[in-house]
Amino acid sequence: VQLQASGGGLVQAGGSLRLSCAASGSIRTVDVMGYYRQAPGNQRRLVATITSGGNTNYADSVQGRFTISRDNAKNTVWLQMNSLKPEDTAVYYCNSHHPFRPASGGYWGQGTQVTVSS
Repeated sequence: VQLQASGGGLVQAGGSLRLSCAASGSIRTVDVMGYYRQAPGNQRRLVATITSGGNTNYADSVQGRFTISRDNAKNTVWLQMNSLKPEDTAVYYCNSHHPFRPASGGYWGQGTQVTVSS
């Protein structure tokens, strides 16, 4: 399985960015897909996940500002990020994992940098 991430970049505070992640290979439709982020000196943390049935989960810090969506037929997930804040600056990683297993044991994309300037 390969996860190809795109999007990211530099944006001013209050702006928007959209990340996308396309999975290829032996993808299981049941897999949970999502995004995690890691800022310098910090651990990788959950941003948002979405199940194959469309159930979503968000970190408190992004609730109401970020929206995750997916297309099962295309094995693609998107993360729409609005009202970005400097503290959203991090490397964002796409992830796909079995719903009964931890995300750490799943597949990871290459990471994409998001930088929000104040």
